[in-house]
Amino acid sequence: MLITHDTRCSLDTVVDLVNTAPEDETADGLADVPHLADFVRKHEISDVGVLSTDDLASVHRIRARFAAIFAADDPRTSASLINELIATAGTTPRLTDHDGYDWHVHYFAPGASVADHLAADCGMALAFFVVAGEQERLRRCEAPDCRRAFVDLSRNRSRRYCDSRTCGNRLHVAAYRARRKEAAG
Repeated sequence: MLITHDTRCSLDTVVDLVNTAPEDETADGLADVPHLADFVRKHEISDVGVLSTDDLASVHRIRARFAAIFAADDPRTSASLINELIATAGTTPRLTDHDGYDWHVHYFAPGASVADHLAADCGMALAFFVVAGEQERLRRCEAPDCRRAFVDLSRNRSRRYCDSRTCGNRLHVAAYRARRKEAAG
């Protein structure tokens, strides 16, 4: 599957957005407007203006909708959720070459809110996966104590953990120790 630079950036953004949601005892990664401003800067989200508490509330709602897409069991459900998401964002595809970047497509209208920007660009990135028959690549970590979102970009669709160095390694070490303990009797 060919993934353009813009699509990859949008995928990274949506995964990071979904993973800011508080789970169990973790804090909300977008707890306030300064956190949202940091998120916008980190992901180089352009043309969003001055952020407010209304923007924060809208991004929280969009984040929950993206989480539902990652939880969807089938392409039809994903497609329905993505269609609703990008329709409410007022998707307006346009070519642009701002800030030193070559020509690329933005799917949000000029002057759109940060939530509409995220819904349009990130929603379209996820839509490309459904269109390509690759919806199953939108996953949650299989580590029992994790559940972070990620996009499996491995060649054979075999990635199971959000990070093989932490979640994957921790589970492999635990399984190894259990086998050793069982063998020692």
